[in-house]
Amino acid sequence: MRGATRPRTGAGGAGAGRLTGVDAVRGLAVLGMFAVHVGPGAQPGGAGYLVVAADGRAPALFTLLAGFSLALAGRGSRPSPAPAGGPLRRHRPLLIRCAVLAALGLFLAALWPGFLVILTFFAVYFLAAEPFTRLSTPVLTAVAGASVVAGPVLSFVLGPVFGYGRSGRGAVPEPAGLTSWEGLGRTLCELLLTGAYPVATYFPYVLVGLAAGRLCDLRERRSALRLAGWGAAAAAAGYGGAWLSAHLLGGRDRLLAVIAARHPEAAGAADPVRAVLDGQFGAVPSTSWDWLLVADPYSQTPMETLGNAGVGCALIGLFVLAAQHRAGVRLLAPLAALGAMALSAYVGHALVLAGPAHGAASWTALGVFAAVSMAAAWGWQHAWADSPLRRGPLEHVLRVASQGRAG
Repeated sequence: MRGATRPRTGAGGAGAGRLTGVDAVRGLAVLGMFAVHVGPGAQPGGAGYLVVAADGRAPALFTLLAGFSLALAGRGSRPSPAPAGGPLRRHRPLLIRCAVLAALGLFLAALWPGFLVILTFFAVYFLAAEPFTRLSTPVLTAVAGASVVAGPVLSFVLGPVFGYGRSGRGAVPEPAGLTSWEGLGRTLCELLLTGAYPVATYFPYVLVGLAAGRLCDLRERRSALRLAGWGAAAAAAGYGGAWLSAHLLGGRDRLLAVIAARHPEAAGAADPVRAVLDGQFGAVPSTSWDWLLVADPYSQTPMETLGNAGVGCALIGLFVLAAQHRAGVRLLAPLAALGAMALSAYVGHALVLAGPAHGAASWTALGVFAAVSMAAAWGWQHAWADSPLRRGPLEHVLRVASQGRAG
């Protein structure tokens, strides 16, 4: 990658690329996903805090970056007249892109049952985001802020309606679910409400990322500083508010009483609160309003969503600031190369884990995955520097499939 004193703002077009800082944050999210999947487990102590930091935040960061990238791609663009053929033709690239992502997600879910594949959910996020890209920035910002609370509350309220008030959520769509009307209904419910990364609790990250990308012109140092500052403040408010609620306002004691009465299967666990949340992956338990005030990994409450979104915005601001200097560009280059090929890296690591590295969970495995992935991404981009393939094999396939050209 070439050093630059100023980051580029385009996310695509005919040029080479993407912002080094944003790609580096995406690369960090890839490493966070590796830590969760092949790391030694999230144990709060010593180096284990690195896995704790990634637990729950890696998919949130991926999702927030999806919205942020949509904003960068649309920066400066103006609405164009609808082409002949109507809405279907106008949205054809988006529909094809989403179909490819959904197919990849279903394939990986079938290959490795139990693996919490996020790609099928991403297909729905991109479809759902399209109307919001047309909102004005003030309206979009207000909607994004409201969604941080509204999404989790919707999950909390609707859980009992579908029989998931206490447990049972966290599945991912699989091909078998598409073979019957009942399965289609269940799959739709998983995508929107009861799955591992449902729209109700994860789409707010897309909206926050989209609003942040609109509000912050990353060509300006002051704008990147503001983004980092806002993010740090949001993270402190989310995680700090949850801590205050749990330890100073009696929230944890009330939850332990609810667990004893409504979740007896978790009452004897070392951490009963964590045990209940493990049965509600990606959703909010519906047995007490106090659940909405925790910020544990994957609890997807307003507090965790605010905290995770804040961390993501702070990282984007800080990495973009670093990428404004040649030394920073060189330092971030391996992460940026991995982030630019995030889809290929994600699918590749899932294939390896489904095969030769199945069951791997150690610092050694994490180190090998991280080193090999960054080296492979850096080597690929240099080997194909003058080719559209430089973006990554799956990224290139996705681009050609949706746009019908390789350049």
